[in-house]
Amino acid sequence: MIPEIADYEVHRELLRAGKDRGLGRLDSLKGMLGYAPITTSVMLKAAEFWASAWKMGRQSADDASLDADMILVAQAGAVVHDRDETVIATTNVRHLASFASARIWREIG
Repeated sequence: MIPEIADYEVHRELLRAGKDRGLGRLDSLKGMLGYAPITTSVMLKAAEFWASAWKMGRQSADDASLDADMILVAQAGAVVHDRDETVIATTNVRHLASFASARIWREIG
Protein backbone atom coordinates (compact mmCIF):
# COMPACT_ATOMS: atom_id res chain seq x y z
CA MET A 1 0.00 0.00 0.00
CA ILE A 2 1.03 3.58 -0.50
CA PRO A 3 0.69 5.47 2.80
CA GLU A 4 -0.70 8.97 2.47
CA ILE A 5 2.32 10.55 4.19
CA ALA A 6 4.67 8.93 1.65
CA ASP A 7 2.39 9.92 -1.22
CA TYR A 8 2.43 13.50 0.04
CA GLU A 9 6.22 13.66 0.24
CA VAL A 10 6.77 12.15 -3.22
CA HIS A 11 3.88 14.10 -4.77
CA ARG A 12 5.16 17.47 -3.57
CA GLU A 13 8.64 16.81 -4.96
CA LEU A 14 7.26 15.70 -8.33
CA LEU A 15 5.13 18.86 -8.47
CA ARG A 16 8.10 21.05 -7.52
CA ALA A 17 10.24 19.45 -10.23
CA GLY A 18 7.47 19.67 -12.84
CA LYS A 19 7.51 15.92 -13.43
CA ASP A 20 4.02 15.33 -14.79
CA ARG A 21 4.87 11.84 -16.06
CA GLY A 22 6.09 10.89 -12.59
CA LEU A 23 2.81 12.11 -11.09
CA GLY A 24 0.91 9.87 -13.49
CA ARG A 25 3.09 6.91 -12.56
CA LEU A 26 2.57 7.60 -8.87
CA ASP A 27 -1.20 7.67 -9.36
CA SER A 28 -1.02 4.39 -11.29
CA LEU A 29 1.03 2.82 -8.52
CA LYS A 30 -1.56 3.87 -5.94
CA GLY A 31 -4.23 2.22 -8.08
CA MET A 32 -2.25 -1.02 -8.25
CA LEU A 33 -1.08 -1.23 -4.63
CA GLY A 34 -3.84 0.57 -2.76
CA TYR A 35 -3.78 3.70 -0.66
CA ALA A 36 -3.70 4.12 3.13
CA PRO A 37 -5.25 7.46 4.12
CA ILE A 38 -4.26 9.36 7.24
CA THR A 39 -7.04 9.10 9.80
CA THR A 40 -7.55 10.69 13.19
CA SER A 41 -6.60 7.44 14.93
CA VAL A 42 -3.39 7.28 12.88
CA MET A 43 -2.50 10.84 13.89
CA LEU A 44 -3.18 10.14 17.57
CA LYS A 45 -0.97 7.03 17.44
CA ALA A 46 1.72 9.03 15.62
CA ALA A 47 1.67 11.57 18.47
CA GLU A 48 2.22 8.74 20.97
CA PHE A 49 5.14 7.39 18.92
CA TRP A 50 6.65 10.87 18.58
CA ALA A 51 6.50 11.45 22.35
CA SER A 52 7.97 7.99 23.00
CA ALA A 53 10.84 8.64 20.59
CA TRP A 54 11.71 11.85 22.40
CA LYS A 55 11.42 10.26 25.85
CA MET A 56 13.72 7.42 24.74
CA GLY A 57 16.25 9.90 23.35
CA ARG A 58 15.73 8.65 19.80
CA GLN A 59 15.03 12.03 18.26
CA SER A 60 17.99 11.71 15.91
CA ALA A 61 15.95 13.29 13.13
CA ASP A 62 14.80 16.88 13.15
CA ASP A 63 11.25 17.51 14.37
CA ALA A 64 9.73 17.66 10.87
CA SER A 65 11.37 14.42 9.77
CA LEU A 66 10.45 12.67 13.01
CA ASP A 67 6.84 13.78 12.52
CA ALA A 68 6.64 12.16 9.08
CA ASP A 69 8.41 9.03 10.34
CA MET A 70 5.98 8.58 13.21
CA ILE A 71 2.97 9.16 10.94
CA LEU A 72 4.36 6.48 8.61
CA VAL A 73 4.83 4.04 11.51
CA ALA A 74 1.29 4.71 12.75
CA GLN A 75 -0.09 4.14 9.24
CA ALA A 76 1.79 0.85 8.98
CA GLY A 77 0.29 -0.29 12.27
CA ALA A 78 -3.20 0.66 11.11
CA VAL A 79 -3.07 -1.64 8.08
CA VAL A 80 -1.83 -4.78 9.86
CA HIS A 81 -4.31 -7.62 9.48
CA ASP A 82 -4.45 -11.05 11.14
CA ARG A 83 -1.19 -12.93 10.60
CA ASP A 84 -0.03 -10.45 7.97
CA GLU A 85 3.27 -8.66 8.36
CA THR A 86 3.51 -5.01 7.44
CA VAL A 87 6.99 -3.92 6.41
CA ILE A 88 7.88 -0.31 5.73
CA ALA A 89 9.97 0.01 2.57
CA THR A 90 12.34 2.89 3.25
CA THR A 91 15.83 4.30 3.12
CA ASN A 92 15.49 5.28 6.79
CA VAL A 93 15.46 1.97 8.67
CA ARG A 94 17.33 3.41 11.65
CA HIS A 95 14.59 5.87 12.63
CA LEU A 96 11.70 3.47 12.02
CA ALA A 97 12.93 0.08 13.26
CA SER A 98 12.25 0.84 16.94
CA PHE A 99 8.56 1.23 16.16
CA ALA A 100 7.81 -1.02 13.17
CA SER A 101 9.28 -3.57 10.83
CA ALA A 102 11.29 -1.60 8.27
CA ARG A 103 13.69 -2.63 5.50
CA ILE A 104 15.70 -0.89 2.82
CA TRP A 105 13.28 -0.73 -0.10
CA ARG A 106 15.76 -2.07 -2.63
CA GLU A 107 16.35 -5.17 -0.52
CA ILE A 108 12.70 -6.22 -0.41
CA GLY A 109 12.09 -8.95 -2.96
